Amino acid sequence: MKISEIYDMDIYSDGGQYLGEVRDAIIDLERGEVSRLLMEEWRNASKEEVKRLLLQKSVIFKNIKSIEDVVLVSTGNQYKKSESENASEVSDLINR
Repeated sequence: MKISEIYDMDIYSDGGQYLGEVRDAIIDLERGEVSRLLMEEWRNASKEEVKRLLLQKSVIFKNIKSIEDVVLVSTGNQYKKSESENASEVSDLINR
């Protein structure tokens, strides 16, 4: 599947809660993988706005259970990052 094919797809939690639509993606070029899907575009955003988007309007790609007609995201603890890991990743992304 191409990353462009999931743009504008609805994102739902595995509990059925609508979270938003895929608007952008963060690609980790060093690892060659998608790291996050964003529910808002982040072009021309300030560092504070980017931080808010990463913490509140994005999903970690490893938490995605399925991509078919919609993106289904796990809300269980199986893949969730700790607050310190999440803060570290957000800080790293902002400073790139």
